[in-house]
Amino acid sequence: MPTEAKRATVAALTEEFSAASASIVTDYRGLTVADLAAIRRSLRPSGVTYRVVKNRLAKIAAEQAGKSELGPLLDGPTALALGSGDESAVARALLDAIRPYRSLKVRGAVLRQRRIGADDVTTLASLPPREQLLGQLAGAVGSPLSTMAGLLAAPLRNLGYALAQLQEQRAGGADRAA
Repeated sequence: MPTEAKRATVAALTEEFSAASASIVTDYRGLTVADLAAIRRSLRPSGVTYRVVKNRLAKIAAEQAGKSELGPLLDGPTALALGSGDESAVARALLDAIRPYRSLKVRGAVLRQRRIGADDVTTLASLPPREQLLGQLAGAVGSPLSTMAGLLAAPLRNLGYALAQLQEQRAGGADRAA
């Protein structure tokens, strides 16, 4: 029979899962309470929450939040990093926070409705920020267009240079004749 505390925990987790765009699952074996507090403190400025959860309650909350992909990752001692916004920023913040703790392992993540593995979380963290990627995309789209505009303007520009040189030659020839 579920207790009121377990119902409250499931309700809180369901709300956090619904609000989070990235849910990263880690194994926290070998960490002390002080280590967990240090990780939470380092993640707080990034807007990422890090909490130890009971797997059964987390699975129920994930189902209720529509993130059933999270279920297979919830096995053994589990801690969740939950964040909204830019998924690569969440992954980068978590990996930076857990870097000093070699015993902590990332199992995988759920980004919106898609499950990814631990290696993919590392790859995601190495991506540049969203704004920089959009800038690179705009540059990649705009570069051929500006090249094409330069190529189309070149014949007209070259004609202008040729006419200017012809005018200078004729003006130079008129000065010699006089």
